[in-house]
Amino acid sequence: MRPNAGGVTAHKPAVQQNIVKSTVCAHSYERNAAVFQEENVTYYIIMFVRCAQTINLKTMAERIRIKDIAERAGVSVGTVDRVLHDRPNVSKPAREKVEQALKEMNYQPNMYASALAYNKAYTFCLLIPKHESEAYWEEIEEGARKCEDQRRDFHIDLEIRFYERSSEDSFKAVSQEILDAKPEGVIVVPSSLEVTRGFTDQLHQKGIPFILLDSYMPDLRPLSFYGQDSFCSGYFAAKMLMMLAGNEKEVMLMRQTKDGHVVSKQQDNREVGFRHYMHDHFPNIVINVLDLPLNGTRNEYQKMLAQYFDEHPATHHCITMTSKAHIVGDYLLKSNRRDVQIMGYDMVGKNAKCLREGSISFLIAQHAYMQGYYCVDTLFRAIVLKKKVNPVNYMPIELLMKENIDFYRRTQI
Repeated sequence: MRPNAGGVTAHKPAVQQNIVKSTVCAHSYERNAAVFQEENVTYYIIMFVRCAQTINLKTMAERIRIKDIAERAGVSVGTVDRVLHDRPNVSKPAREKVEQALKEMNYQPNMYASALAYNKAYTFCLLIPKHESEAYWEEIEEGARKCEDQRRDFHIDLEIRFYERSSEDSFKAVSQEILDAKPEGVIVVPSSLEVTRGFTDQLHQKGIPFILLDSYMPDLRPLSFYGQDSFCSGYFAAKMLMMLAGNEKEVMLMRQTKDGHVVSKQQDNREVGFRHYMHDHFPNIVINVLDLPLNGTRNEYQKMLAQYFDEHPATHHCITMTSKAHIVGDYLLKSNRRDVQIMGYDMVGKNAKCLREGSISFLIAQHAYMQGYYCVDTLFRAIVLKKKVNPVNYMPIELLMKENIDFYRRTQI
């Protein structure tokens, strides 16, 4: 299918070849929505019980003295201290007695105190795409730095490194720099699967745990993942959009591309989810794709948007899978078009401004600050405190509009 002048491609309602996501995902989305409330109630009850149990265990642990353990095991205080800190010069029978006493007394060690006493320095590396100010990635950085600051007593040093999103060679070069630095842990926003695998395989070989951020690639076997379920997010976005545009004949999908390709796997998956919903529920609506160059200028964008709306006066609803909805929003304000509604992603400053002014109707928040914070915190808990962590952490899909934007807590943890 060939684009016409202005980079617009009209996609007829035939099944798209790139809708390759299993229908199980779509069915799963509908099923999850149906049982959401019931599962949420169960989840919070379980979490309440676990918190109560944890508080009780901590209280009991704080009451248990080394002297009490020594008396229970029939050994000296020094022997108990050596066992607790895994030091040498303890006989096997004595160690077994102490371990049995610890088990009987339900002793829980204070990992925070142990980590502080160890006084070791830790370097974590965060590898993210280069970006402009007021971008989604800037909030990732801010959240990560906040966690670093809160864990400063544990000598956590966070190094943030950047690569060109559209360049696999850039990713390879910067990832090699990280390997050479020999950090204790890594957070990485993936490039393509195979290029990222070359990096993560070496991390596995060196025993360096890593977290995937933004795009989930389970084949890489990360310690953990943080980000939205991008397919379900796109599916949800389509459902919300069509509550408004159900009677329309066409909608516009704005993308940012380099050499004709979307450079983000997450954005690609969102589009698959979006098209899946449209195919199943609104097969007769035409999706006009407008590809804006990734590194284009404001003037270029304004000209391309003007040409699009001149050629498609029937378009009244637009969606973009990127954080650049404000590009369309700015154009609508300047051209005084009041009959077009936009849905986009991310609560970055420019998007929030357009949302308040009315040129953007809806935003889906990804809680970027929270993602950055929790990625660093998860490395801290796994590496420093030696705790188990959740392998997959999907961020909430939160819909924002002019009426509730002031209730959004960007930096809430």
